[in-house]
Amino acid sequence: MHPGLHRTLLRLFQQLPTPARRRVVRTISPSFTVGSMCFIERADGALLLVEHVYRRRWGVPGGLLERREDPADAALREVREEVGLDVVLVGEPAVVVDPVPQRVDVVYRARVAPGCDPDAAAPRSPEIRSLRWFPPRDLPELQHETAGALVALGRIQGGADDARATAGRAWPRDRPPGDR
Repeated sequence: MHPGLHRTLLRLFQQLPTPARRRVVRTISPSFTVGSMCFIERADGALLLVEHVYRRRWGVPGGLLERREDPADAALREVREEVGLDVVLVGEPAVVVDPVPQRVDVVYRARVAPGCDPDAAAPRSPEIRSLRWFPPRDLPELQHETAGALVALGRIQGGADDARATAGRAWPRDRPPGDR
């Protein structure tokens, strides 16, 4: 775009009321879906994985945010809806941006809430075929988003090497780590 035209358009944009500016940005900007994922740990370190009816590999509870929903609230809601557990989020989340499907995942680590029995976890949503607690060193083959999220979470939690090694063993065989 010609620099003079660009400056003129920016001046016009500046004159618009804020709601109109937001509409313009939403109209011309690429859109991404945003979801929350939750790695739930049991006291012995086992991770809760779910088998979705529409996927071939194991994943974690999670899903898309509702309009104006906070990602942490979405993570807690999705866990409750999918596996029937109350959890407490631990530490800071990781954020994974995948530009090809235009998806942003906010990835949390969680523990089962005090007074909540981890063995009470059961599929509560038609999306979930089954669930199981896995020791971190014995994970099944993971959905590629889940494996990537585990590595990202490990990076910010200070255990990137452990997370990469764990996810590497469970990484989908047809999509090696780092391959998008």
